Amino acid sequence: MIRILFIGDIIAKYGRVLVRNVLPAIKEKYQIDLVIGNGENAAHGNGLTTKTYKDLIEAGVDVITSGNHIFDKREFLQDIDKCEKAIRPANYPPEVPGKGYTVAETPQGVLVGVLCLMGRVFMPTLDNPFTVGRALVEKIRRETPVIFVDIHAEATSEKVAMGWYLDGKVSAVVGTHTHVQTAYERILPNGTAYLSDAGMTGPLDSVIGVQIEPIVKRYLHGVNYRFEAVTEGPGVFSACVIGIDEESGRAHEIRRIYEITNPMQVEKEGEKKAVAAGNPANSREARSDS
Repeated sequence: MIRILFIGDIIAKYGRVLVRNVLPAIKEKYQIDLVIGNGENAAHGNGLTTKTYKDLIEAGVDVITSGNHIFDKREFLQDIDKCEKAIRPANYPPEVPGKGYTVAETPQGVLVGVLCLMGRVFMPTLDNPFTVGRALVEKIRRETPVIFVDIHAEATSEKVAMGWYLDGKVSAVVGTHTHVQTAYERILPNGTAYLSDAGMTGPLDSVIGVQIEPIVKRYLHGVNYRFEAVTEGPGVFSACVIGIDEESGRAHEIRRIYEITNPMQVEKEGEKKAVAAGNPANSREARSDS
């Protein structure tokens, strides 16, 4: 059996720091063979860039999935094809740069298909994720029976329906986008692990990753006030671990992870030690944020 770790929506620099500081211990604790993370909010809370892509890969993420914010940083339209471990929703039109799935390999040589789909309920209108997803699953199964699907969608009903639709055809269907972890993890009858939403990896004291006050004012006044991602305080690492039989592709276990910590405090302490040791390359001033 192999174990896959899937990290819920990683928010801005805060989330990237959290992944870098927490992931090594999580991988050791759960004996993880492959790490997948949703990175569509990794750059300033909206979008992905080459730099933030590299940050996540260097932190130990093996494949980066995404969703409707993947191209919020317009330069990534040109850069995504250079970032081989990042995938966009597969139901974008084929003319859109990037790819909708990839096949990764664990250190033990097990091939794992990773597919990203985006829902259509209360979301931008794309091709049908059910028909596109089914066709690609059949294609990926020619290479490996181990297939993980990130369904990036607003409506829980659409995610649940996707889980049932792909039950027995893929190893796992896990939802993203709402940034709120659900408690509905289970193994469906034909061996597919399912969770409606993996949650968010970012600042705990926030409104799904961003400052509280301007969002509250939006609801009070009906005005779209400017907001920024939260940069301090406690954080939450939201993820799930899925155990999969590598020969059949059937899932045997799924468990949620919801760990609260303060990664920015760890980061600041690390910067102080680096400066004191005469190594400014690791200090805040030496690292640009995006």
